[in-house]
Amino acid sequence: MKHSAREAEPACAELICGDSLETLRLFADHIVEWGEELGLVGPRELERLWTRHILNSALLARKVPAGTLADVGSGAGFPGLVVAAMRPDVHCTLIEPLGRRATWLEEEAQRLDLTNVTVVNERAEDVRESVSVDSVTARAVSALKTLVPLCVPLVNPGGQLLLMKGQRVDDEIRAASKELVRAGISDPRVELTGPEFGTEETRIFRATVA
Repeated sequence: MKHSAREAEPACAELICGDSLETLRLFADHIVEWGEELGLVGPRELERLWTRHILNSALLARKVPAGTLADVGSGAGFPGLVVAAMRPDVHCTLIEPLGRRATWLEEEAQRLDLTNVTVVNERAEDVRESVSVDSVTARAVSALKTLVPLCVPLVNPGGQLLLMKGQRVDDEIRAASKELVRAGISDPRVELTGPEFGTEETRIFRATVA
């Protein structure tokens, strides 16, 4: 099968990914091999696989507290599998409603020898009774107004949201103001990371759940 052009590994990857770089190189190879075929990534995404997806997720992984994490709508494994690879001190529950993607996540975790991964093939709103974690993340799922009510019930009191967001995050925060109050969110803020490592900016909406 002919693959689209893939992005070369950026020079800053070793600095950002550290000891997990070999595992993430393998993950990148697998995404190139099966990603399009399984509908995990679009063909154009391979041209920015490292910068936009792997390093973007790795920057988040550096900020996750030790403990337990749920990744809502894990998809191809961004950021969940990357966090698991980089942070053996974090047990990652990958919540993915689409069966094909959930199967990919389970099989890829085994291929990468990640023992700190649990895959849940359900919607986030259906696992509120069974999933309880220290932190929740999500990437490219929905706007904060919708996402916060989905994620907060999964977080232990005093736990954190670390939601990956785009350039319009400030607009999303304003639009979600009522949901943030209703959910008992405290200290909401946007953290920027990436340029200090010589790569694209990653925005993380971070807040504590009461």
